[in-house]
Amino acid sequence: MDDKRRLILDQALALVDEQGLGAMSMRAVAERVGLTSMALYPYVGGKDALLDGLVDLLHLELGSAYGDDPSGIDWRQRLRALGRAVRGLSRRHPRAYPLILNRPSPGGSWLTAALHATLHDAGVPADKVPRLTRMICAFLLGYTTGEVTGGLPAAAGTQPADDAAGDAQPADDAAGDAQPADDAAEFDADLEDLIRLVEVTVRVA
Repeated sequence: MDDKRRLILDQALALVDEQGLGAMSMRAVAERVGLTSMALYPYVGGKDALLDGLVDLLHLELGSAYGDDPSGIDWRQRLRALGRAVRGLSRRHPRAYPLILNRPSPGGSWLTAALHATLHDAGVPADKVPRLTRMICAFLLGYTTGEVTGGLPAAAGTQPADDAAGDAQPADDAAGDAQPADDAAEFDADLEDLIRLVEVTVRVA
């Protein structure tokens, strides 16, 4: 990635982290990098292209968090590492993170490719890999987005944050101001269920 483009995208992501997606504009990003709005266009295009760039940046960070070539690691460990990398990304960038679920990546989904490779190495038949990939993606992205936006049902015995506060916040504000639920044990247990699902798929194939 071109250094100037990377700088602009990094600053756009920092702006969203601080103020939410509603605050992101070409002018606001330009001010952070000391350029005019028009000077951004050769590097990131218009606002839609800038949002696409943020999605690519999130995927890039996800790949970096996952680590180097995992081909020598057992597929179960790889699936656990993928899940935890996804959850870690959501908690580092709660306001920007919903983009990764709601906006297709122009460069292709790094997560989809990583899951395809993991399921292939697990021995899942090729004709079942796409469906299982979609199912696991739906869990990972849906669960973690729900955590950071407050969209998941509250755990038994707890009160939703908005109810406790007495009024609801807009989704964009809530994603940044609410503290994400820290249900790591529940998330890990769900990952183990997914691993068992893959094992069953391989056994009955």
